[in-house]
Amino acid sequence: MTTAPHVPAPPPGPGVQPPFPAPPVEGKGRRIGLALGIAATVLVLVCGGGGIAVVGLGASAQGSMDERAQAAVRDYLDALHDKDYAKAYDQLCDQAQRQESPAEFRSRVTREPAIETYRLGQFNLVYGSVPVDATYTDGQTGELEAFLGQDRSTGEFEVCELSE
Repeated sequence: MTTAPHVPAPPPGPGVQPPFPAPPVEGKGRRIGLALGIAATVLVLVCGGGGIAVVGLGASAQGSMDERAQAAVRDYLDALHDKDYAKAYDQLCDQAQRQESPAEFRSRVTREPAIETYRLGQFNLVYGSVPVDATYTDGQTGELEAFLGQDRSTGEFEVCELSE
């Protein structure tokens, strides 16, 4: 018995498609992982940069408020030290000025021990106050608290009360 020689099938011609074509799959999982990693990195950088900007802005605002509050207390205490009671009275907030006249203010502060030197602490945003370490003309020391208010028309800090 003789068998016919095996003849290979002719190659498919142009325009012939193999049944059920499938897209290539090699490396697909790696590309998705790489894309997700890049997206996560960008997200962390954007959010982190925004967070740093917010912290920086907050620190800058706190520093500015601290400077303005200390300037208000310094102006008030310097006016008292110089016995410029009219200027010191002008540094008071509206509420304090409604509670006593300039003459009453002058009478009160001249009876109190005079502050010779002082050192200001940092502005406390929660209480709206600045701590003051005071040394009086008789050598005694005291820890005071200057409570502040804001002028409604200018927005500047003003002293409402200086107490122990």
